[in-house]
Amino acid sequence: MFENMRIAILDKHRCRPKDCSHECRRFCPRVRTGDETVVFEDGPDKPPTIVEALCSGEAICVKKCPYHAINIVNLPEELESDTSHRYSVNGFKLFRLPIPKEGQVLGLIGPNGVGKTTAIQILAGELKPNLGRVTDPPDWDEVIREYRGSELQPFFERIQAGEIVPVHKPQNITDLPKVKDLAERPINELLESSDSSGRLKELKEDMSLTDIWDRPIKFLSGGELQRVAITAAIVREGDFYFFDEPTAYLDVRERLRVARAIRQLSDSGKTVVVVEHDLSILDYVSDLVCMFYGTPGVYGIVSHPHGTRVGVNIFLDGFIPDENMRFRDTSISFKGMTAEDEEFASGEVLVEYGDMKKQFEDFSLEVKGGRVSKGQIVGILGANGIGKTTFVRMLAGEIEPDEGEPPTKTVTGLDLKISYKPQY
Repeated sequence: MFENMRIAILDKHRCRPKDCSHECRRFCPRVRTGDETVVFEDGPDKPPTIVEALCSGEAICVKKCPYHAINIVNLPEELESDTSHRYSVNGFKLFRLPIPKEGQVLGLIGPNGVGKTTAIQILAGELKPNLGRVTDPPDWDEVIREYRGSELQPFFERIQAGEIVPVHKPQNITDLPKVKDLAERPINELLESSDSSGRLKELKEDMSLTDIWDRPIKFLSGGELQRVAITAAIVREGDFYFFDEPTAYLDVRERLRVARAIRQLSDSGKTVVVVEHDLSILDYVSDLVCMFYGTPGVYGIVSHPHGTRVGVNIFLDGFIPDENMRFRDTSISFKGMTAEDEEFASGEVLVEYGDMKKQFEDFSLEVKGGRVSKGQIVGILGANGIGKTTFVRMLAGEIEPDEGEPPTKTVTGLDLKISYKPQY
């Protein structure tokens, strides 16, 4: 019979003990038998602590919590010895770590919120793994002993000794213009001060930075910021390079530029770890792939490494054969347009829009009229900076075209209601 361990997660942002009747404690079966399973250590107006060792796993508190702040998960007990890090008591828990391979690119793939960024921060030496011991964190010697006999032992020994120079391109790059010391600096000054490897001259052209070379950071778009951040990482001389979602905000052409630059870094003998959601880019740039799976914000598990093609196919299938683990109920498949799709495309028209024009100081956009059918999903594809966002904003009524009018009614004469999610 397999034993289970329990993870109890409390979302303190959702928990509102002042506004509830403490249902988590009132309805807990173990509390009713006299156990202190749910404890309000900091007072009744503060979030409680759920003692996992006493939890029966019935998850009645999950159903009774009026603010959906609790998650109870049962996992195989043998995973407990694989705990890498936990942020807090009743907080997110990460099991295992990916292992960088010298001179190769290791790709990390999985849904948001299951520990990919946490793993990169640990491997980059920015976060010391606490092995799940939140209140009594281990020192580096204990961490190294825990990974004794694995490939991570010498890796962590070198981190502790300061023998590894990690270079980390973070996930969030849109806050860079808000940093006072960076906002006013032109990118040429920023990149030249970072160039300890001598690679900048070549990358300036490869990453298409010439046209924005003298532009201050605060005036860069999301895609431009991404290219600058990636270039700033690559031109630094290091031992291990970590790229967290390097293709976000980039169009297809720019993604290929970035992928080639990362691949060239590996070909020069550098060790690289990449977090990426674009399977085609991951397939191109990686030598090995690790899957991350679990429940977002609750726990994450790192798979063993696989060759890129095998790993991508495993991810699509949702089943890891060597671990006998199904992490998704359905497989993902891709298909072309069928006769049924073509018939749908010519279905009942919802809205029509005419030709429109918009002129800016150094850019103009011309839109040819078109139509959208009920229930249809229309994809807009093209390079960054050629008007996709401007087109959508005109349709949404966010900006007025200089010529033509955006649609305000459906073809049947009803008022058109539009919801618009901006780029950033």
